[in-house]
Formats: sequence, C-alpha cells, structure tokens
Amino acid sequence: MTKILLLGANGQVGWELHRCLMTIGEVIPTTRKEIDLANDQNIVDAISAIRPDLLINAAAYTAVEKAEDEPELANQVNGYALEAISQCAKKYHFPLIHYSTDYVFDGTKGEPYTEKDTPNPINAYGRSKLLGEQILQVSGVPYLIFRTSWIYGMRGKNFLLTMLKLAQECTEIKVVNDQYGIPTWSRFVAQVTADVLVRGIDDLNNYFESHAGVYHLTPSGATTWYEFAKAIFAVARHNLIQVLPISSDEYPTKAKRPKFSVLKPNFQKLYSGGDCLDWLAVVKLVIEA
Repeated sequence: MTKILLLGANGQVGWELHRCLMTIGEVIPTTRKEIDLANDQNIVDAISAIRPDLLINAAAYTAVEKAEDEPELANQVNGYALEAISQCAKKYHFPLIHYSTDYVFDGTKGEPYTEKDTPNPINAYGRSKLLGEQILQVSGVPYLIFRTSWIYGMRGKNFLLTMLKLAQECTEIKVVNDQYGIPTWSRFVAQVTADVLVRGIDDLNNYFESHAGVYHLTPSGATTWYEFAKAIFAVARHNLIQVLPISSDEYPTKAKRPKFSVLKPNFQKLYSGGDCLDWLAVVKLVIEA
C-alpha cells in the first residue's frame, strides 16, 4: 500500500486530506510536534525515518498579519523548508504535493490569474509562499503545486466560522467590499487532491513527472468579503443581521491585501472532472449539510 506522509494534518486542509486519502493509501498524519518546518534537521530526520512513497505538504505559516513582523519565520516555514523536504525527496525518490496561495499575486491584473501570470506578492506572507514555489520548481523533484484561496470550513479559524459566531453576538457587521477572490472549501481542496492521486497512484513518480506544474484549485466565480458574508447569513437564515460594505481604507491592516486575487481554476487539466462548481453552490453545500 502507498505510504503517504501528510504534513500539517491538524490544519483545515490537512484534516480533510487525512480523511479523503485513507482509501488511497496508508496515511501517516503529522503535526508540528512531529515535523517542525522551522527546523530543517527535524525535517530531514523525520522524513528519513518514514521514507514515504509520497509527501503532501499541507503545513504552512498562515498568519498574514503576523508575518509582517516575523518574515524570517514565514520564509523558513513556507519557503526554505521546501529545500530540506526536496533533498529528502531526491534521496528517497518520492514526489511532492504542495499548496500555495492567491496572495502570490499583486491583484492589479483586473481579471482572473492563470498559472502563466507572473507572481508579484505585496505582503510578507505572499512572498514566503512564492519562495516555496520557486524552491520546489527548481528542485528537480516531481511535484504538483496547488494554488488556492480564501480557505474555509466547519473547523479551525476562518471567515465562515467568524461570521457565524458574530451572528450570535451582533446585529450589524461591517465587511470589506473592495477585495475580490474565491472562497474555497477545505474539503473541496482535499477531494480534488484525492481524485488526482487516484489517477496516478500505480506509478506516482512517472505521473508526477509528466504532470508537474502549478495548478489553480478553487471553485469558479468571484466575490468580495462583503458578498461572501451576505451569502453566509442568507444560507444560514440569519436574516436579522445587517451587513454594511466598507473599503479597505476603512479597515486598515498591517499587511497589504491584493484587491483582485481571483484565480482561474485549471486543476481539471489533471483529469476530466467536468464543470467546476460555483463558489456559492459550494457554500450552500457546506452550511446546509
């Protein structure tokens, strides 16, 4: 049975991956306690002991605001750790799956970004994620990079759960209405990953070598945080909540956010998956489940 080493198993995407991958192979879930991406020697020792057939890296430094104050740590976890992981992948001959972000773009294009567009991150978090992409792309290791955006789910810390909590505490909420992106369900990411792996599980290295590259993994469509909040309250039937649109200037943050970081989904190039669900349809599935 294929031995799959999963990093970041307690995160939003990692938790869903663990459950989606169990029918594909032997999943070895790890958290920062077992493999700390801030410690290269720990990475090498742990992977050398496990010697997986495939490594999926769902671990990341995701504190966008905090990254402005500790860019070195963000760069290590999201970037330089990929060097240590790649060295192990070369030594033990296994491929990698890695997740990145829409924040590698500056948001000035004005239309959905494709994998061929040149990244230009405008905050420390985005720069650290781009660093990881670049390290992996020149590593010589078979890999797939999935860029995704605005991750949410029914566990952890995310926008959807924050809105549902505020609905119990407030009657009026102000939400930014000039940043565009695509809300993406963590289970959607995990399920697509599993669907892709099923097609290459019998010869992973050959499959990854022939399909290596960056793929945008999101539902279709686009929205703002304001419209996302309105959709959440509508589907959850919190009809008494008044949502007020505000500009980014009215809600200043330490880290700059791209105004338009919509990704054009292209993960279907890896398999004939049919039409991509619209983000709103996915939100309805999550809340109404």
